[in-house]
Amino acid sequence: MPMPALRKYVAELAEFGLNTLLVEWEASYPYNRHCIISSEYAYTREELESFIAYCGRLGIDVIPLQQCFGHTEYILRHERYAGLRESNTDICQVCPVKSVDTFPVFRELLADIASTHPSKYIHIGGDETYLLGHCRQCRAKAQHEGKSRLYVDYFKEIARYVIKLGRRPVLWADMLLKHPEAVGEMPRECVFVDWNYGWEPNHFGDVSRIEGNGFEIWGAAALRAHPDNHSLTSWQKRFQNIRDFVPHARNQGYTGMLLTSWSTSGVYGYEWDQCGEVVDLHPMRRVYPLSGFRILLAAYVQALKQSEPLEPQEFVKQYAVERFGLSPHDGDKLWQALTLDTTLIQPGMDVGPVYTKAQKSKRLLVALHPDQHVNEFEHLRLMADLREYHMRFKRLESEIQSPEFSSAQIPQKTRALEKFIDESLTLDQRFMELNAGFLHEKGIVEEVEAHTKKLRRLYDRLSRAGRKPCATVKAPVHHRRKLRWPGSIKVAMEKPPVEPSPAAAVE
Repeated sequence: MPMPALRKYVAELAEFGLNTLLVEWEASYPYNRHCIISSEYAYTREELESFIAYCGRLGIDVIPLQQCFGHTEYILRHERYAGLRESNTDICQVCPVKSVDTFPVFRELLADIASTHPSKYIHIGGDETYLLGHCRQCRAKAQHEGKSRLYVDYFKEIARYVIKLGRRPVLWADMLLKHPEAVGEMPRECVFVDWNYGWEPNHFGDVSRIEGNGFEIWGAAALRAHPDNHSLTSWQKRFQNIRDFVPHARNQGYTGMLLTSWSTSGVYGYEWDQCGEVVDLHPMRRVYPLSGFRILLAAYVQALKQSEPLEPQEFVKQYAVERFGLSPHDGDKLWQALTLDTTLIQPGMDVGPVYTKAQKSKRLLVALHPDQHVNEFEHLRLMADLREYHMRFKRLESEIQSPEFSSAQIPQKTRALEKFIDESLTLDQRFMELNAGFLHEKGIVEEVEAHTKKLRRLYDRLSRAGRKPCATVKAPVHHRRKLRWPGSIKVAMEKPPVEPSPAAAVE
């Protein structure tokens, strides 16, 4: 997100009454001594420090999340840090036994983070370290002393350094819930976050194993997570997660509650050159931008405010009336449209029934006519349209992938694919206009290209296979037309939100 969009978003969080923003900056952070990590989207130091001060004036504490174990692809992709990898084929995790080399790097990263964030907390990550015990040295230690010891011996030193910086370390709880034997050796200043995205309580392990050692615990539900992508938003799962886990965290005595939002799965494919040299990383899943999910944020806030569990359908109906100016009856239709189609498509699945549901969801939203916050509603419509479009393509793709498909059918199927590509341009134009200024221009292009990448690859394959020798071939449809950048994108990026006066901040 460009900084003006981030500032505007955090102003809305303050209006909701939220008091904390936990940010996993990754490569968008402007590292000092380790500047090679920072990406082309990294903020400047001045932007970052100004933003954190702005959040402070809004009453929002910015907690930085610096991954120090897993999910460190954005660090380990660089040759400078290649020696820290647990694996040379899956570079998602540092090796915990290479502490002599690893600790100096993360001490400097954490000290840098601490210098720009006045929060009393620093989140050190630690989730999904699935390669734990992978390399020969780690495997030997795990077999001899256990995975819990392997994890704790490394991570407790990271936590101790954060404490030395005058901060409290926060970490995800999943790995030590799975392997709790040595959890008692973690410093008592640690705060564990029990994240649950719609499962039964104690999904990763018995939380009492951590609570019994006297640690403070926060809970975390999800706004965007698996299996969501550009063609599926699991509205019902997200509402139910908020409905169930907020009261559970309260009843368990958790002292804080988070709503997480993940734009990708956190799993990447790698483009290699040779000898372990990484050329690029590609996220395995992309999710519709955060711009379209205010309704879930509002549901989370409402769940925090009330003592009884949130009733999602009644909430959506009320939101439709108050936010969009719809009738209560239309509010019920909105709920139906959002929750009718929640199926995750698997290879070989008959998509016909799913497509029928996607069609109905789209029709329901088309029939609704909000007279307030129309752009927000258009995000909901676009998500439904992307879903219906994708299901139609999956039906066509299943015909092409069937054993009955032959070269005689190529011209017909190629023409059908051309129509899909043509239609995608309209959807992509809407996506660009709705998200102009919310994401960087290049980021929007990447998202747009991801919508139809498989479709375009299939078209290229079939159009080539259907050509006659020496025939004159026109450029493919998707090469002949171009998308127009909305004129508002420059304006949106040049006008940050006006900061409140000191009196308004106090109020």
